[in-house]
Amino acid sequence: MSPPIAPAKPSATLILLRDAAAGPEVLLVRRSKRLDFHGGAWVFPGGRVDAADGIAQLPDLEAAKNAAIRETQEEAAVCVARETLVTVSHWTTPEIAPKRFATWFFAAHFAGGDIKVDGGEIREHLWLTPGEAIDRHRSKHLDLPPPTFVSLLELANFDACNSALSAWQQRMPPIFTPKFVAANGASYSLYESDAGFDTGDPTLPGPRHRLVFHATGWDYIREGLPSLV
Repeated sequence: MSPPIAPAKPSATLILLRDAAAGPEVLLVRRSKRLDFHGGAWVFPGGRVDAADGIAQLPDLEAAKNAAIRETQEEAAVCVARETLVTVSHWTTPEIAPKRFATWFFAAHFAGGDIKVDGGEIREHLWLTPGEAIDRHRSKHLDLPPPTFVSLLELANFDACNSALSAWQQRMPPIFTPKFVAANGASYSLYESDAGFDTGDPTLPGPRHRLVFHATGWDYIREGLPSLV
């Protein structure tokens, strides 16, 4: 008998951006290694939607915005104006995971000030360009969860913060509900528009929208589908 699927708890995260000479930089914070969900990983500030965010009174998206702002303040001492938030995407943890979240991703300009991590759940912080973060991940110097990795790959397409925020503002936020499967010596996270998503067979011909986990690294593939940017 299969174990029950854990419920996906509402949560939110915030991609804070600032312009630099090399292009947009993003704030990444490191989760404490003691945490049982992505402990030690580098992520965007964020966390669960709770009662203080108005989850019972507000639509899911509005409560998530409140959570993103609150968590960013708690974890990094950064205040973000609600009207500046741009909705980027939505990710749900795969059903195989023992702990799952349904997470809205938002983005906003960093208005300035000092970053002060909370020293509890969050231990360190870095400002990096998306390319720098991805390179450090590939060299195994930076542990990134899949949604963070894919979001950084998308952000790497832009040469300025305003360009990224404008593009995200003008599109419908993509919804990612990954299906994790293994085949042919590799593991895959298949997304809804992938030809193999419904059956869980990554070898089926057709469009590709997946993250492939090799022993030597990860590859994000989106082929035969409209671009996200």
